[in-house]
Amino acid sequence: MRDDIDAPASQRNQDRRLFLQAVAALAGTACTSRLSQADATTASPSEKLALGIMGVNGRGSAIAKGMLATGQTEIAYVCDVDSRAADRAVKRIAESQDKPVKIVTDFRRILDDGSVDALVCAAPNHWHAPATIAGCKAGKHVYVEKPCSHTPWEGEMAIQAARKHQRVVQMGTQRRSWPAIRKAIEKTHSGEIGNALYARCWYNNRRSSIGVGQQVSPPAWLNWELWQGPCTRRPYKSNLVHYNWHWHWHWGNGELGNNGVHGIDVARWALGVTYPIRVTAGGGKYRHEDDQETPDTLNVTFDFPENKTITWEGLSWSPLGPHDSRFGLSIHGSEGSMVITGANFIRYDNNSKEVEREESVGGDSDHFLDFIDAVRSSRRPHADIEAAHQSTLLCHLGNLAYRNARVLETDPSNGHILNNETASAMWSKDYADGREPTI
Repeated sequence: MRDDIDAPASQRNQDRRLFLQAVAALAGTACTSRLSQADATTASPSEKLALGIMGVNGRGSAIAKGMLATGQTEIAYVCDVDSRAADRAVKRIAESQDKPVKIVTDFRRILDDGSVDALVCAAPNHWHAPATIAGCKAGKHVYVEKPCSHTPWEGEMAIQAARKHQRVVQMGTQRRSWPAIRKAIEKTHSGEIGNALYARCWYNNRRSSIGVGQQVSPPAWLNWELWQGPCTRRPYKSNLVHYNWHWHWHWGNGELGNNGVHGIDVARWALGVTYPIRVTAGGGKYRHEDDQETPDTLNVTFDFPENKTITWEGLSWSPLGPHDSRFGLSIHGSEGSMVITGANFIRYDNNSKEVEREESVGGDSDHFLDFIDAVRSSRRPHADIEAAHQSTLLCHLGNLAYRNARVLETDPSNGHILNNETASAMWSKDYADGREPTI
């Protein structure tokens, strides 16, 4: 799984240098860790967390590299239904780790090993919550890629599983840990732009057509049965794996769930809101004639009970975005505004005059360090599963408003849909026989 808004190479190099400095600082402190044990035990940062990584074709391989760079983890397992990806990942890991890595096709073999402390899930979206729930039940902490669920019901179940089994679950919305963005949010919360009432998010790209796939036999290197996992079964098509499943509702959540969640998460955090009272969506699939089911042009408005609003604009076929950025958000308050692009922010007064600017670095390292420290100290991480669900739920609600061509009224106490049986029926989905997640 790939994040389309990763930092450039120069930024990642600088990030890694700062990261290693942070690791050195952390290494001087003893922490308390429960790891995968039922009871608290004393652990020092030199005792490495054993990870099993599910899905290493793209994003998972990057996570493995970043986690190893902390010096506080080791990769015990790689799991992938693509045998080619698993072999590549093991070779890359061997460049940074002497300990042999086990290759498995079924992630449940990771859960069976009591020596594994945490599961990393970078498989497709339909696996995110089921793997998180199973990992918690097996006593593993979980680092799960965004979005944290494929449906709203799965997100609620993931929270219950984390709390019931007292596990740390972190979603891969890295901006929660980026220094400049954290500073921008602190300034917003302290009132430096007055009462923050509105946030606008955007994501622009120029994606090519996915074409028209043919029903063919799965390739020899792919275990199609395990790839489908908890989903009801569908024939293999030639243009689904490894990325275009994003644009099919059966497995993905469209661009809103793919990249929109990053901006919406920061916007919700900045405004201090949780569940909306109303969600409105408009747009369509305009650019290509192909198999894509999800919209390539989408505008969503989320209204909250505190007289606050978040909007998101997704345009997958035109790269020009506001503030000369393909991704970003602007936060508007009664006394000024804050613009966040990349890992940076600019604060403006009410005359649109720049009064403050801070440039920083992004990447994964701070987020990985936060997860590791949360595991060791038995605390909730920056992108804890509850906050992760609240942000992911907005993406689900936006998609449901679009798919039902309706303005959705929602319960501000939990985000549940009101007065719309058709949309409410899509709160969950059907699962393959015996595959429905249980906590």
